[in-house]
Formats: sequence, C-alpha cells, structure tokens
Amino acid sequence: MFAKVSSLGLFGLNAFNVDVEIDISRGNPQFDIVGLPDAVVRESRERIRSALRACSISFPVASVMVNLAPADTKKSGSVHDMAIFMAILRAMRMIDDIPEGCSFIGEISLNGDIRRINGVLPMVMLAKETGVKSVFVPADNASEASVIDGIDIYAVSTAEELIRHFRGEELMTPCTHYAPPDAAYNEILDFADVRGQQSAKKALEIAAAGGHNALLIGSPGSGKSMLSKRIPSILPPLTFEEALETTKIHSISGLLDPNEPIITKRPFRAPHHTISSAGLAGGGTVPHPGEVSLAHNGVLFLDELAEFDRRTLEILRQPLEDRKVTIARASGTVTYPCTIMLIGAMNPCPCGYFGHPKRKCICPPKKVAGYLSKISGPLLDRFDLHIEVAPVEFEDLSSKAHEEPSSEIRKRVTAAREIQTERFKGTSITCNALISPDKLQEMCPMDDSAEQMLKGVFDRLGLSARAYDRILKVARTIADLDGSEVIHRPHIAAAAQYRSLDRKYWSDGSTQLNV
Repeated sequence: MFAKVSSLGLFGLNAFNVDVEIDISRGNPQFDIVGLPDAVVRESRERIRSALRACSISFPVASVMVNLAPADTKKSGSVHDMAIFMAILRAMRMIDDIPEGCSFIGEISLNGDIRRINGVLPMVMLAKETGVKSVFVPADNASEASVIDGIDIYAVSTAEELIRHFRGEELMTPCTHYAPPDAAYNEILDFADVRGQQSAKKALEIAAAGGHNALLIGSPGSGKSMLSKRIPSILPPLTFEEALETTKIHSISGLLDPNEPIITKRPFRAPHHTISSAGLAGGGTVPHPGEVSLAHNGVLFLDELAEFDRRTLEILRQPLEDRKVTIARASGTVTYPCTIMLIGAMNPCPCGYFGHPKRKCICPPKKVAGYLSKISGPLLDRFDLHIEVAPVEFEDLSSKAHEEPSSEIRKRVTAAREIQTERFKGTSITCNALISPDKLQEMCPMDDSAEQMLKGVFDRLGLSARAYDRILKVARTIADLDGSEVIHRPHIAAAAQYRSLDRKYWSDGSTQLNV
C-alpha cells in the first residue's frame, strides 16, 4: 500500500517542499524513515506509534518505509510528524483520499495532541508561492500562518480532529485572515523623560531619520543608555514587507508572541557584553540567527561596548557593510539578513571620567589607550555618528520645563523617511544609510560651498573613503530633515562634527576641526 502526502521543510530562512512517501508491505515488522532525517525526525516513529494508539488505531504489523523527498536535502525538526501520521492513515485506508494541494506541518505528541513548531511563517509563504491551496498547522501557530492571505489555514489541536475531518464526520473551517494592527508606541520609553542632552537627542534624531549607526561616548550617569533605549520610540513604523521579513526571523527562532503573530514594531535587541560570537552573529550545527539578525529592520544596542570581546565585535564588520550574515556549515550555507541600526555606548576609560570637565580621571594613559583600543579603527569607521554625551547640568535636572516628546520627534523622522522613500522608489534602497557608492553622487547633490567644505574636511582629517561616504550620507539626512534637496555647507559642517570624536579619544587630540 502506497501513499503520498505533502509537507514543508526549513533550512535557515529557506523553506522547501517535502513529499512524504510511504509504502506498507509484507515483511518483518519495522518502521524506517529515509531521506536524510536528523535524530528528531527519526524519533517521530515513537511519537506516531503512540499517537495512533491514542486514537484507537493499531499500527500495521508490516514493513513500513517512509521516504522524505527530495532525498538529498537534510530534514530536521519535528515539523513532518503530522504529514507522516496522515500518510500512514492514508496508506492503511483509514481516511478518504486527501485533496490535491494540501500540506501538513506540525509536531505530534504521544497522546495525539498537535504541538506548535518554529518557522511556520516562511513555510506558509512558500506554500502560497508554489500553489498549495491549504495548510494544516498546529492551533498555536494558526494566527502566525493566517497572516498570509490567499491560502486556507486550518488550525489543528489533536490528531482526532484530523481523522474526523478527512472522514467527513466533523469538518474544520479555515482560519480568518489576520490583519496586523498599527504599531503602538504608548508602552515604549519616551524622550520626554530625558532632561537636557539636547545635542545628543538631535544626533539620535538624525540617526533614526537616515538609519545611521551611532556611537555614544560619555561618563557614567550621563544618560547614554537612557537615550539609546528610547530610540525605538522615534523610529518610523515598519512597512508590511519589512514586518514579514522581521517576523520570519523571529518565527524560526521561536520568539514570536502567540498573541502577536506578526511583529509591528521595530526590534530592539540589547545583548549583554558576555555574549559569544555565535550568539551575536548566529551559528550552531543547524545555523540559527544571532542577535544581529534578530535586530533586522530595527536596532542592535551594544551597551558598554568596550567590555565586549574584541574578536566578537570584529565579526560585525562585514555584516554592517553587506547587511547580511552568511553562516557555512557541513550541512549547508545559510544567509540571514541584518539591515540594522547599530547603537553603541561606552565610557571613555575604565574609570569613566577621561575628558570629564569636573572630575579627574584616575586611569594611567596606557590604561586609557588600552581600553579605547578594544574598539578597532575599522569598526569605529562604521559608526556614522560619534556622539559625546556630556554630564547633565543641575539646571536641566531641576527644570520644570516640559521636554519634547518622542511623538513630535517621530513626526520629523517619518517625514524625512517619506522623502527618502520617494527618492529611492524603484531601487532596493530604503534609507540614506544604505545608499550604494555608485548612487552616492546622484542621490547627494551638493552646492559649490558644501563641496569645498567637504574637500577641506577630507584633506585636513585624512579621512578614509568610507568616512567620506558616511559624512555625505549623514549630510543627506540632515538636509532631508531641513526639507532641502541640495546639500548645503551647514549640512556638511554638522555631519563632519559627528566624525570628530575619534580625534579626541583615539588620537592625541592635536587635530582640530574648525567649521
């Protein structure tokens, strides 16, 4: 007796179709699964035997051979349990024929319950693209799967439900399409709570408006972390395409909230400085996304940047340029996207008071230099804005004046992003930070005065080509916030000032920028 049932598999972010073929024939009683299954797939034999008993169905006393095609692609996880279960029922003629265009994904428990799995969203997206008409998924994954319109999603709680449905005894109905609500900002920390620090707030507004990386340097208690944690409150809302991209990564990581099946707010990830290289960039036998990919389309905040292992930080250099992480393993190569805003915060020395206007640093010069050298020149070069966070004055802390709320800043940021969306229409660029070198001159027109100033800054500071590009991109964002299509001298001057802190802290301070 032969039967074939459709399922779906996942490797990294890449979903693929799987045909579960089964042959039940005379011979010594055995139950084998072939087609490059991993240990979890092979263990499904015992789960399925027990689930059949729970449904009062005897497992066939025969040779049962299951093939997961294509046979040359590694199958992992418990995602195929439901499909194997259905294939056995079909081969035993315990249910009627399964209609064309049905796929099954889900884990089955010993008592016949259907348990949630990871990665449902990318698998359902592939199912729709390949013409599958309906997908049967665990009830706990139904909301996530129903985000995709144009395909029927059936929520399955138990194996008994499946049997009754395909016997025509009690038909299930497809789930209602899930429409994500607008992003809510009311529970996010607000810039209105931050006293003073007007220059730092303005710099972070520029970073948010253009999607730029930013490094905050200042003494302990100056508000670096407080400011950074409020960045999500001024970021523009995710587009539906960005939300799907972000949700796919969180789906395969098992981080989705069942009550919020699609991510509507930009992620904010803040790993501890003890994180490993694999935790930051991703890894494992079956490569899983790291923090840099979980922050895709959002913010990766590295507090106490100089306390991170230097080799771990250096891993970020290529992903920040390529906007993707590629992880190669014997089982295959996986690429995860990581279009992020990298926000770093650090003290200028071990005691934290190097360069403080009122408190004396107690660190020897060698110790200061060693501390700062943990941030390499190439990594420092990848921060578009260097922001010095000065100590807060008593007058600011005790002031009764109301600070500008995040909602007002977000309006300006969103307006600037809308200008960029219109400018980059028809391209893969979404914000100024992503302008490719070949588009730089076209997208960043300057008047003569601005061009002369940029030339002077480049020559005086000995900037790298990357630093030149980044100053121009930041100037483009400042011009967008001003509503100017052409970059003028003040825009270049402001952008150049945000590249001067490496001269103060990472050199002898003899180079001064006069603009």
